[in-house]
Amino acid sequence: MRTRPDILTEIALPSGPVTVDEYGYLTDPALWTREFAEHAARAEGVILTDRHYEVIAFIRAQEEEHGIMPDQRFVLRFLGHGSGLTKSQAKDALYALFPQGYVKQACKIAGMRQPRAWSTG
Repeated sequence: MRTRPDILTEIALPSGPVTVDEYGYLTDPALWTREFAEHAARAEGVILTDRHYEVIAFIRAQEEEHGIMPDQRFVLRFLGHGSGLTKSQAKDALYALFPQGYVKQACKIAGMRQPRAWSTG
């Protein structure tokens, strides 16, 4: 249970302002833009590539389709599908893209809200 309100910050981007919580997660995923992704990636020390954007697009599509961001295991399945990667290799590939973790970096850069509790499956 939270005992204090979130600390919110407005970020001015060329595409318009967005609000993030104190950890840099968007408060409204519908306001996500590539500009926000670039901003969040810079803050995380991640240089985005086409492969990063494929993972981000998958996360966003899953959230839009199911109303909830996907658990890490679905992203691992996505990374392994078609490329012949084992689950372990897919996990290595995910952490090569987002070295500080799926929730901390991938979900944040993809514009998801910060989860209150999380299972990485």
